[in-house]
This record gives sequence, C-alpha cells and structure tokens, in this order.
Amino acid sequence: MSLSELRTKDVISTHTGRNLGKVMDLEFDPCTGRVEALVVPGEFSLSCALRGEKSGVVIPWNAIERIGEHVILVSLPDDAAR
Repeated sequence: MSLSELRTKDVISTHTGRNLGKVMDLEFDPCTGRVEALVVPGEFSLSCALRGEKSGVVIPWNAIERIGEHVILVSLPDDAAR
C-alpha cells in the first residue's frame, strides 16, 4: 500500500468513535526503513498557521487495529485522540 492510498482513508478511534482525519504523513526508522507511526492533522491553531507550522497527532504503528478499504481503525486512549 502506498502513502497516496493511505492518505485517502479516514482514521477512526475505536475508543471514542471519533474521526481523527486523514493520514497526512508517516514516521519511519531510517535505519530499518520500517514505518513507526501515522500522522493525522492536529487541532487548528491560528498562531501555528501564521508561522507556517503544521501540527499533527502521531499514532504509533502498534495502535493500528485494522486498515480497511475506506478507514483505518486505531486504538488510542481517549485523551490521546485529542
């Protein structure tokens, strides 16, 4: 599966049922080449936007329960999902 395919899927928290957004980036280990986390958009902040910064919620790869055709289900503690 490619990053462009992942970017089309909604990321859903199985604890809250909340849609966390779509994948905007990946984090990987440069030594092993393994994907370590997905990054979805964080809460909007005007101050970050004015500085040109992007905020994101990092979801560890081991928190992913299932990658389906249209959604990615993740298991995060309630407070970690914003």
